[in-house]
Amino acid sequence: MSTAVSPLAPKSIPALPPIAGVRMATAEAGIRYAGRTDVLLAVFEPGTAVAGVFTRSRCPSAPVEWCRERLAGGSIRALVVNSGNANAFTGATGRQATKLTAELAARSLGCSESEIFLASTGVIGEPLDASKFGPVMDRLAADGEEGAWEAAARAIMTTDTFPKLATRTARIGDATVTINGIAKGAGMIAPDMATMLSFIATDAAIAPTALQAVLSDAVERSFNCVTIDGDTSTSDTLLAFATGKAVNEIENASDPALDGFKAAFEDLLIELAQLVARDGEGARKFVTVEVEGAESDLSARKIALSIANSPLVKTAIAGEDANWGRVVMAVGKAGEPADRDLLTIRFGDVRVAHLGARDPDYDEAVASAYMKNEEITVAVELGLGTGKARVWTCDLTEGYIAINADYRS
Repeated sequence: MSTAVSPLAPKSIPALPPIAGVRMATAEAGIRYAGRTDVLLAVFEPGTAVAGVFTRSRCPSAPVEWCRERLAGGSIRALVVNSGNANAFTGATGRQATKLTAELAARSLGCSESEIFLASTGVIGEPLDASKFGPVMDRLAADGEEGAWEAAARAIMTTDTFPKLATRTARIGDATVTINGIAKGAGMIAPDMATMLSFIATDAAIAPTALQAVLSDAVERSFNCVTIDGDTSTSDTLLAFATGKAVNEIENASDPALDGFKAAFEDLLIELAQLVARDGEGARKFVTVEVEGAESDLSARKIALSIANSPLVKTAIAGEDANWGRVVMAVGKAGEPADRDLLTIRFGDVRVAHLGARDPDYDEAVASAYMKNEEITVAVELGLGTGKARVWTCDLTEGYIAINADYRS
């Protein structure tokens, strides 16, 4: 795991309030790393609703398959997460590991295996020795605390350089509810649902189908708008839990009483997604790509991702070079409607190109000064329609290569 904290990390780690009905504990199981916590057990009181979205990779991990099969039940008693080993591309051995993990957790809690959800992150292709959970599971089940959010966030880290946490409150009718979330992710990030791992809990009482609708909608404007390297993980898992301890009851996602909750929930997911981009492996710049004037929102999104995933764009930003030619290239290769002679490009408030050519008022010194900022916005106006999109990424530095070249060492 990286030791130097990303320069884009928040100045402080927020203290998340307890969520009634959720207890968490962490331990060192010795999965891969020495001297650090690598397993998290979150225990939920009976009646907790669960919703989830998962990677659409055609090579999903064993825990992803396990969760998918149990999501229809709509309820959860415990979540077991390990770092250091993704339990992906591990065949029958991997499926046996998920079953043993669930058995150990269910036995410690006195519940059904069908109410145990799992997630794993780390190296792909190496068998997970789930028997290592045995010596710590009973203690985890007994030692859980409602406020152990930072410890939980740290236990799921791999190449992350800082824990990612966020919290919000919202009103549902006369009740004030809390929403807490944690995430992990620093590399292999181009989510096709969420990010590598993220877990959201609330004390709101929301039916599983309503919670699923809220989650599926919010993820499209949050985690599905972040990319670090264009690579979608085998393990992407985003789970949301509603313990129902607050005084309210929502059965339908279209209930107007849920509007404030939806806004707070999406805002929290956006913050977590941005934290992932801020912790991109080797990152020194946090980058927002904005595309407007496309033929549709979907077209704008594809163009924005083409820009955000371009190694040439990302290395230019790392070198603090306002090289709009690379942005033009990325727009053109996206395969979406675009007209070169209508294209306008800005770096922040500095218009560098307009209507298919260099801006007549372009000032290299002004543009270069802007590119020295830690936060960079690349804005593209296509001039074709009303479609728009926004995605977040980071620059591409030699640090990314060093981290990934040594990942299994």
